[in-house]
Amino acid sequence: MRVDIWSDVVCPFCYIGKKRLEAAAEQAGVELEVHWHSFELDPEAPTRQEISNSERLAQKYGRTVAEVEEMQRNIAAMAAEEGIEFNWENANSGNTFNAHRIIHLAQSRGLGNEAEEAFFYSYMTQGLPIGERETIEDVASRIGLSPVEVDDVLDSDEYADFVKFDQEVAREQLKVTGVPFFVFDQRVALAGAQPREVFLQVLEKAQAPAEQQEQAAQCTDDSCETPKP
Repeated sequence: MRVDIWSDVVCPFCYIGKKRLEAAAEQAGVELEVHWHSFELDPEAPTRQEISNSERLAQKYGRTVAEVEEMQRNIAAMAAEEGIEFNWENANSGNTFNAHRIIHLAQSRGLGNEAEEAFFYSYMTQGLPIGERETIEDVASRIGLSPVEVDDVLDSDEYADFVKFDQEVAREQLKVTGVPFFVFDQRVALAGAQPREVFLQVLEKAQAPAEQQEQAAQCTDDSCETPKP
């Protein structure tokens, strides 16, 4: 089954959603053909943040640092249930545009899932500065991409149009305001890192004939959102 996923590599809910989808698909015996799409939560972010991740999120969403830290602890507990070690205190956020470009390169080589997983792991578990070239090159080499190809992409604008196109589709056509956002079989949409049983229901629905489907349902819990203007 084809599944299109809009995500950002600094969104813990995207990592959680990926794991829940994979577990649901395995349980249902459904083979997934995943197409990853770019969605930058903070396109204006610097290469590396000079403040802690908690301070950054507090400023971004108008919360106190204490509120953000409590939220992060809750997300880490949720992630742990899916086998993810989310070391939020060490998270080193930054601009993800180049990471998205390398994911597109990886996807063109049949390594899209591997790239997403490696970037999620680098940011959330290892605490590597996700916007820095050294981190991006490390992730790329880890999944077997050619260092020469990676350098060529990072030294050019290659795949920039892919990132921008993904985001235009998300915002203008799908009206996406947060990620993860899933589209199953190009017919059924689901927003947020929903519980595993919800993914099972959606997988079942997407396999049903089109005439039996209701209008694509969208749930919106547990997602990373862009800040309101």
